[in-house]
Amino acid sequence: MCSMSRRKNEIFRTGLKIPESGIYTVTHAEHRLPHEVTLLKGARFPRCSKCKEAVTFVAVSLAPRLDSLRERVTLYELPDIGDDAA
Repeated sequence: MCSMSRRKNEIFRTGLKIPESGIYTVTHAEHRLPHEVTLLKGARFPRCSKCKEAVTFVAVSLAPRLDSLRERVTLYELPDIGDDAA
């Protein structure tokens, strides 16, 4: 069984170590519709600046090639994109 099928329905929470690099769907508690974010293996799932730890992550597409990036940016917190950002 490939790692994507094992991870496909697994729900991850803020603070857990990211098991695989790839694209994850982020679902917030109340204030925002689900969206996608690219995260890198070994970092931690970020919190939301508005709903804090009340976000969940589900893998959409894994991208192990991202593991070999020389320069990495760690996302510690998802920004609150309110109505005035439009």
